[in-house]
Amino acid sequence: MDAVEVGTPVADGPLRPAGYRRSAGTPRGEARRQELLGRVVDDLAVNGLVDFSLRRAARAADTTHKVLLYHFDGADDLLRQAILALRDRRIANSLAAIRDVQPQTLAARVRAAWSALVGEESRVLDQAIGLMMYDPARYAGLGQGASQQYMPSLLSICPPDWSEQRKLEVSEMILAALRGFLIDRLTSGNTAGVEAGFEALARALDREEAASELLTGQNCEPRGSLSCNRGHIWSTRRPACTSTGNARRSGSSAAARSAPPGIIRAATAPA
Repeated sequence: MDAVEVGTPVADGPLRPAGYRRSAGTPRGEARRQELLGRVVDDLAVNGLVDFSLRRAARAADTTHKVLLYHFDGADDLLRQAILALRDRRIANSLAAIRDVQPQTLAARVRAAWSALVGEESRVLDQAIGLMMYDPARYAGLGQGASQQYMPSLLSICPPDWSEQRKLEVSEMILAALRGFLIDRLTSGNTAGVEAGFEALARALDREEAASELLTGQNCEPRGSLSCNRGHIWSTRRPACTSTGNARRSGSSAAARSAPPGIIRAATAPA
């Protein structure tokens, strides 16, 4: 039989009513569960979370609430899995937008992802954040693991020659900034302010890439904060690097000696 009797507590959920059966997880049962979940996800994307219930989900899936309880632990479990699926859809749309962007700079990739972040899934995922903050004891599952879902994609769009630690640091910065922009856009409606913040983020990412390219010839891994100053990169800490032939160019020693104490100036070509 493709079912097991239940009447015992389930992980992260309440007691299930006695007499309800559960799918045993056969390939056929899993295919049916995914089909039902997809229909519920489509309904949420259009109608949002307001008045979401097991019976509404059953109507959207063209089935009964008993069938849904056969495949899911209840309304909260169904909602949690639907939010996970919506987040996966958002990530897939972001990656699709990134593949077509030109030029393929990190800032351009993040800008392309932003257009997908504010797509049709945005309203539902924003509402899920609100539910999680309103009743964390019940809805914490709607947000748990969100960062882990987004992080692999963010790491993948960083320059491949960066160290894993540097990719992680920049990806965490991007994720935090985009989350802030999404919440500000939702709560204030100040799209001009969000766009201004996004331009600042893009400039920061451009400088991060420029610093990496500039120091490649010196086998350097940037340390400390970097800032842009009239076409030059100044590092407030000495880079850990082994100088190559580029460092022996005429005038390089004099330039180093003329820099303020404790500061190494890495000069780009004159503007």
